[in-house]
Order: sequence, then C-alpha cells, then structure tokens
Amino acid sequence: MRYKEIEKNKEINAYLTKGNANLGQLGFTDHSQAHCVQVARQAGKILKRFGYSGHEIELAKIAGYMHDIGNAINRTHHAEYGALLANELLKDTDMVLEDRITVVSAIGNHDESTGSPVDVISAALIIADKTDVRRSRVRQKERSAFDIHDRVNYAVTDSKLKIAEDKSVIALNLQIDENICSMYDYFEIFLERMMFCRKSVEILGTTFKLTANGRIFCQQSLNLQVDIFRECPCIVVGDFYQKIKIFIFPGRAASFPVLGG
Repeated sequence: MRYKEIEKNKEINAYLTKGNANLGQLGFTDHSQAHCVQVARQAGKILKRFGYSGHEIELAKIAGYMHDIGNAINRTHHAEYGALLANELLKDTDMVLEDRITVVSAIGNHDESTGSPVDVISAALIIADKTDVRRSRVRQKERSAFDIHDRVNYAVTDSKLKIAEDKSVIALNLQIDENICSMYDYFEIFLERMMFCRKSVEILGTTFKLTANGRIFCQQSLNLQVDIFRECPCIVVGDFYQKIKIFIFPGRAASFPVLGG
C-alpha cells in the first residue's frame, strides 16, 4: 500500500471531508485534505532528511494524511477514534499487519492532550501537524468574527520549518503580524503544541527551536529549573500554564535549509 493510493481512496477522503465539515460547524480552522497533504509531505521530508528508509517515509506520509480522520466521529478524542477508524479502513488494503499497527499507533498518539510520540513515525507526524500554522487555514469569514485561533493563524504571514545541516535542530521560523495577534495570544494557543514538538524531536535525536519575528523562543530549554536562565528576560504565559516560562533570546535564527511547503 502506497501513499498515493491512500490519497486517492474515496472512502478515506469521504471521512476526511466530513470531519472537516464537522470542525467548520464547531468553529475550528481548516482541517481539509489540504492540511492532510501538507502534514503527510512534511512528515515524509523530516524522515528523509534524517536518513530513514523509504518504507518508513511512506508510513509517515500515510499516517500524516489520515491523522485527522477521527473528526468525522467526534472532535473530542479524535485521535483515538481516528486510530480505530483507520485500522478498519486499512484492513481492506494490502498493507501488512505490522505496518497497519504502526500507522494506527501514530494516529492515536498525535494529539497533545492524550498522546505521546512512541516511534519515529509518530514523532514526524506530530512535528508536521503541530507546525502547520498559516493564514490559509483560517476559514472564510469576516475578521470581526475571528476567535483567538483564527487570529493566531491569520497573523502568521510566513512559516518555514527548517532542519540544520548537521541535523542538530529542527526550527520553526514564523513571521507574525503583532497588530493582529500578540505573542501572548500565540503562546496561549500554541505553547502546549510546541512542547509536544520538543518531546517529539527527542525521538529523532535532535532539538526543537521556535523563532518568531527574529526572536528565538528557546523551547529546548523550557524547564522548571529557571535559575539556569536567570540573566535572560522572560515572560510568564498565564496562570493556566502554572510555572512554565518562555525565555526570549535576542538574536537571529541560523541559516538552515528549508523543508519545502
């Protein structure tokens, strides 16, 4: 079973279409096939850059394309519903059992509220999914009707995922229009997701960095032992994150090769 066959599968696409329609009614940003293709291709590129096999790249792309299929059932626990649904759909293909289990496991673990990266397939899927931040994911509506999720995505004027030449860092570099969305708003929505990326890159043996508007938000150094960075300016992001702090370092991102969009 190849990724291209999955991408053209009518039953899989019907579930993805219904899931995106459901989320539209609930006010979520775009989760259409465009998002699925972006996640699939990015997950594949990540594993390719780290030297994984063509077979593993195919599995990551398949998991990436199908990862949000559970939204057709319910947004809550959509990762787990998606894993069960994907298992049934993939039974009707020629995919071998071991590969099906790997894909299902990645789908079931891709949501930060309930999952964890368990292997390189799930790690690549998580990174690709959580870094898909872009203006075009905002559904067509009046800007006066935007909620915080819409504002955060609409404010991103440029987004690039890069991997250092020596593979020591995976970096998400964003340009954010702070007239539309403050940094506080961004981290209110995305801090947990960025922490999930940090956890995922460890599976790949690398580190994660977020750069926004030329400022380096050093996610790799996020921990509760803040005395290590006591000389650095910081902001505290809301009571809901309790004692977690984000450290903002002046500087410029290193020059990394871009993983194409």
